[in-house]
Amino acid sequence: MALQQTVEQTVAGLGYDLIEIERSAGGLLRVTIDLPWAGPHLEQAAGAPEPFVTVEDCEKVTRQLQFALEVDGVDYKRLEVSSPGIDRPLRGEKDFERFVGEVIDITLKAPIGAVGQGAATPVAANRKKFRGTLERAEGGGWQIVWSDAPEPKPGQKVSKKRAPAPLQALGFALDELREARLAPIVDFKGRKAKTREGSFDAAGGDTPA
Repeated sequence: MALQQTVEQTVAGLGYDLIEIERSAGGLLRVTIDLPWAGPHLEQAAGAPEPFVTVEDCEKVTRQLQFALEVDGVDYKRLEVSSPGIDRPLRGEKDFERFVGEVIDITLKAPIGAVGQGAATPVAANRKKFRGTLERAEGGGWQIVWSDAPEPKPGQKVSKKRAPAPLQALGFALDELREARLAPIVDFKGRKAKTREGSFDAAGGDTPA
């Protein structure tokens, strides 16, 4: 708990959001940060792409964390501060608002065997993991929407007369989730080309992705 509090306070004090803390083999402490979300209205008004974490940001947080962790006597051998990867975790209401319209992966705490809202076929009774486009559900709350139609192969022609596969929709509350992440889909024209701009390793220097 002391580690969590120290890292959260240090990262927030520098104006960043803490996304994740991981301890790995060999004494590696990995901290993932992101820039605070400005909100949909400001982003649309500016008409510019959302800014993202740079190597310089990671270096600044690393230096401050090294000092704070030393003061608190936290045991680690190497510290790495990085920007989120393409499978960025979603934590809390604000993250879900930020990534509406993106494809996400969710894991439920308990399996669900009922059809989702608007679904055409039942969901397997033991199924916990789903991938779909994040949307606001009618009346509040959240849902993901997906189609079970197979993706067309490169160069494959899809008939315009072919009826589209029915959409499935699954509504959920945040407290029903064990985990939620952006789906790791590479799209160099969109946000996923920029989500891992770089990282800074206190032992080995900067390591741009």
